[in-house]
Amino acid sequence: MSIVIKTADEIAKMRIAGKLAAEVLEMIAPHVVVGVTTEELDQICHDYIVNVQQAIPAPLNYRGFPKSICTSINHQICHGIPSDKKLKSGDIVNIDITVIKDDYHGDTSQMFCVGEVSPHARRLVEITRQAMFLGIEQVKPGAHFGDIGYAIQKHAETNRYSVVREFCGHGIGKKFHEEPHVLHYGKRGDGAVIEPGMIFTIEPMLNLGKPHMKILADGWTAVTKDHSLSAQWEHTLLVTDTGYEILTLREEER
Repeated sequence: MSIVIKTADEIAKMRIAGKLAAEVLEMIAPHVVVGVTTEELDQICHDYIVNVQQAIPAPLNYRGFPKSICTSINHQICHGIPSDKKLKSGDIVNIDITVIKDDYHGDTSQMFCVGEVSPHARRLVEITRQAMFLGIEQVKPGAHFGDIGYAIQKHAETNRYSVVREFCGHGIGKKFHEEPHVLHYGKRGDGAVIEPGMIFTIEPMLNLGKPHMKILADGWTAVTKDHSLSAQWEHTLLVTDTGYEILTLREEER
């Protein structure tokens, strides 16, 4: 496995790309309301990325993906395609943003609760957010990638949720997806050693029911097989000499 260690110049560019990705989520948040379509959210994000940020929406035409963002609602795990479907009260929706600026990628996603959301849906959203941050807290030089997966899996299963295993975090830089694969389950001490200069995403997907998934006929949208709710959060991390820096941190999280 050849994990790219980023140079100081590359890290500087990744900081900018990460900040831009975070800003898209901050910008779109007030628009995620009852009655809006995910197509409208996609258009607003697209225009902002292209015209305001002068950046490129990475998902658009990536391996044939037709839109500029991913919107995954309720039992959709990830890679949902924006459409004319209106958000309704009680929906939970993940908005996944990746921008390219000066050839480098920034990748992040956030869950939104639309209108009056049930307590069990809110809890899933919150526990998934906690699981991501518990995974992030494992990141430091000398730790192993398995430590991240262990922390996430333990928190998920302690709270009676399941971890989706078909998707994982990933290295990121000039390429959208690089080595390593960052699993959201595992054992302490397993996997490659984490080193300063590595940049990768942590993006756990937890299900209210069983972990099993299937891909819809559109070739992209992953859904829970048992139709149970699913939630996901994502940040892009830089490994520093002493720990980590979250490149996609939003103002509300500081």
